Amino acid sequence: QKTHLKSVCVQYPLCWLLNSHGFCLLKSGMGLIIFFLCAYVPKTEAGQCKWAEVLSDLERIETSKDIDVSLYTANADEDEECQELVIRCFFLETEVIIQECRIKNCSKTQDVLNIWKNGNENLEKNKLTSTKSEKCKECEEYEEKNFTEFVKNFVKVMQRDCK
Repeated sequence: QKTHLKSVCVQYPLCWLLNSHGFCLLKSGMGLIIFFLCAYVPKTEAGQCKWAEVLSDLERIETSKDIDVSLYTANADEDEECQELVIRCFFLETEVIIQECRIKNCSKTQDVLNIWKNGNENLEKNKLTSTKSEKCKECEEYEEKNFTEFVKNFVKVMQRDCK
């Protein structure tokens, strides 16, 4: 008897929903297909930053003592329209760190490789059609800074892009 009651409790609101004006599309077969496809689209967690893995790896390498390299370091406060180019610059410079780590056999080589891999995957997934503005700099136009300053700015840029 309880099962029947639950069934009636679910059927009445469902019937009302299907008969309402806003959901008349669901009465057709195509409407139901669209509804179910939309219902099963995977959703990301609210507030999840696409750079979360990169930020985690940056946190692991920022205190590394065996990475001693000067890198072109973009400013964390660059103009918003230059943001994608700034991010690309940071990931290009991680290639320099990878080469340095291979030569010196750094303890954080895998973390640096993860930053490069995850960053490039995200950049490919979220390809923007950014056109270079006159006010945006090329990577080589930025000042060279030590590894510690580079990582600090890199983290700031990633956090800024997460907001």
